[in-house]
Amino acid sequence: MIFKHRGADIYYETHGESGEPLLLLHGWGGKCASWSPVIRDFSAERRVIALDFPGHGQSSEPPVPWSVADYVDMVESFLRSLGVANVDIIGHSHGGRVAIALAADKPHLVGKLVLTSAAGLTPRRGLGFQLKKRAFKLMSAAASGPLARGVFGQQFIDSAAERLATRFGSSDYKALSPGMRKTFTLLVNQDLRPCLARIKSPVLLIWGDLDTETPLWMAREMEREIAGATLEVFSGCGHFAYLDRYPDFKVLVKRFFTSIRG
Repeated sequence: MIFKHRGADIYYETHGESGEPLLLLHGWGGKCASWSPVIRDFSAERRVIALDFPGHGQSSEPPVPWSVADYVDMVESFLRSLGVANVDIIGHSHGGRVAIALAADKPHLVGKLVLTSAAGLTPRRGLGFQLKKRAFKLMSAAASGPLARGVFGQQFIDSAAERLATRFGSSDYKALSPGMRKTFTLLVNQDLRPCLARIKSPVLLIWGDLDTETPLWMAREMEREIAGATLEVFSGCGHFAYLDRYPDFKVLVKRFFTSIRG
């Protein structure tokens, strides 16, 4: 099924006919199918809703770059179109980033919240990375400026931008279209630390201790800043801890969803 929002076609699926709704928000590069075991096991008791974020799976790219606030606005409109409010959410990586902002800014929409390897905190970077980032910005600005455009033409500009991205960009960044690169840049440069203390929903954090994409220190900071949050760490697991130890993940999440907040 397709939900249209601000020029983007958002693909989504619903599974299960009855029970409380559960919204699944996938990570960057993921799609609805990233949640296959969760959909299989939770839809027997709940109405499970999963979507492909813009530019992922079967959803189109947004017509303009989107910020975290744009994703929050999209999810709010999507839930309203389904007549759903106060929904429990499981968010992985980028999906966790969106869920954090949603819970902080639209608390009436969020019931219980599971964040697994959630993004949203600006990584700790050394001087080498900062210099590399600065060099990339300067060279990008020079290559795409009016002087370069007038002298070399747009084809040269596009080629130079691609070479710079190949040399300096992360693997996630390199795999994106030019439009999605701008969205990705907006997202990773926004630090959601100020949102954490404003989250009132019950929160369960599930992390892998070997996660290099969203390192464990991020989980510990979220646990410290979100009132009443609980952290479970899966030893020997990386960024996809929820799949690496899915049976344990399922037990913890089901127990969390059925528990009564103290």
